[in-house]
Amino acid sequence: MLSAAFEPVDRVGWQRAMTLFVSGRVEVVESYAERVVRTIDRAFQLPAVVRFHTGTRHQTRRLVRFSRENVWLRDSGCCQYCAEPVPLARITYDHVVPRSRGGRTGWDNVVIACRPCNQRKADRTPEEAGMWLSRAPVRPRNLPRWRHPDIRWREDMPAPWAPYLGAAFPT
Repeated sequence: MLSAAFEPVDRVGWQRAMTLFVSGRVEVVESYAERVVRTIDRAFQLPAVVRFHTGTRHQTRRLVRFSRENVWLRDSGCCQYCAEPVPLARITYDHVVPRSRGGRTGWDNVVIACRPCNQRKADRTPEEAGMWLSRAPVRPRNLPRWRHPDIRWREDMPAPWAPYLGAAFPT
């Protein structure tokens, strides 16, 4: 789903996209030519990309949801102990205050760590392990614009989406 300015806003299922289209709130920008949705008296091509006609009036800022990928984005894809880049597929969470000592899993206690640093720190605080954080963990207000929290490129995404996800994504 795109905003009126053609910026990615959200991912929605085809049923929601059809509901918004039939109600006149969005236009279909791209559709799947080989897929058809039929009603009693009409047939529609299945929408792949839809766009709002106008901007939303009172767009509220959603809180960034806590997830592995969003912690990785917040930490710029780097281990917070050695500052080495960590591929998304190889990240590990590190609880700054270990869970065994009452540390919770949340924005203010979890950082991305490479496996060697996470194992070296073990069940200790960074001070006890003689390791220091690059940045203190905090809840982000937003994530980098090109990495919308709910819209991430994957190899299995449909080709019609690529032009709308920007240059940061492979085509």
